[in-house]
Amino acid sequence: MPIKRRTFLAATATGLAASATGGVLAPQIAQAATWKKRLTGADLDTNSRWQVAGTDLGIPYVLENGSIGYLFGDTFNSPWPEQQNNDWRSPVMLRSAVHPNAAGGIVFDSAARVAGNGRAPEIMHNGHNGIGIDNLWEVTVIPNDGISFPETGRQLVSYMSIEHWNAGPRYSLWKSRYAGIAFTDNGNDFVRTNLKWFNDADNADPFQMWTMQRMGDYVYIHSVRSGRQDGPMMLRRVRWDKLFSPEAYEGFGWNGTNWGWGRPCSPVLTGRFGEPSVRRLSNGIWVMVYLNAATGNIVSRWAYGPDTGWSNEKIQVTYAQEPGLYGGFIHPWSGSAANELHLMVSKWTRDPANNSTAYHMSQYVGTV
Repeated sequence: MPIKRRTFLAATATGLAASATGGVLAPQIAQAATWKKRLTGADLDTNSRWQVAGTDLGIPYVLENGSIGYLFGDTFNSPWPEQQNNDWRSPVMLRSAVHPNAAGGIVFDSAARVAGNGRAPEIMHNGHNGIGIDNLWEVTVIPNDGISFPETGRQLVSYMSIEHWNAGPRYSLWKSRYAGIAFTDNGNDFVRTNLKWFNDADNADPFQMWTMQRMGDYVYIHSVRSGRQDGPMMLRRVRWDKLFSPEAYEGFGWNGTNWGWGRPCSPVLTGRFGEPSVRRLSNGIWVMVYLNAATGNIVSRWAYGPDTGWSNEKIQVTYAQEPGLYGGFIHPWSGSAANELHLMVSKWTRDPANNSTAYHMSQYVGTV
């Protein structure tokens, strides 16, 4: 049974690239996000229909058919991980075609690899505290993000293979062994490829936690270190049809005079980042959301493009609003008008004796 160490680490995130790429955008002044509904839990139909009760993450992305898939990490049929016979699975995917601004909020209508109701299984291989698919020790597999391509009907999921949940030599909460890519052509069964970005011994590789967003022919990838530790955020891009070709990935870097593509990556932001989420809204505005692990708040930034300057941080959800929060993920159908930023916020709370008291995902709505 996994007892994870993904609890809250409370640094400001500073933009290094902003002034060199067009200037920091004016900060927004608006109300923070508000809670709309809880989406997973032992008392909800996610459990009665698919045995999805306690959940990690809940990352939404557009599927090949235009609806939304929600990627969950370590998932259980119990309210939280410690309970016995908890049917540990990861990753798991639920799906929904309901718009997040519907009066009743998001409602899940299916699960990957399930015809109708029934237990939602893992969508890809997981070593589960054993030897993984590549003969390396693997505690679990945690999704980073998903993306789909209407030209081919293929979906890709980026993920981390977790080496251990214990804090590493740096100020971190876990260490990934590598980041990888899995794909499916049938919308259900994901195949893990041999393409890997290995972490280093110091847990300092900045290409472990990905978020992916397509614009035109390119997929833009923002990434940070595993473990919510201090470090850089990097930006790469790759043609959508070359994601399996490592030589096709271009870094965005500073050469001492200007920023440009096809260079070694330079930090576009620095801070203590939780899992990042970046989406391009329908009006072309880009939005980034992450846990500022120094302050404990879910924050957002916006920009005119992935390689322009990002705005200052705006607090969306505070640790006081949602104790134990750690993930904030942008719904792809979000907009830039008031109360159109839809966030999936994950939490894990514990009592003074370290027993779990909540482990689920909720829907919030805010303004960019």
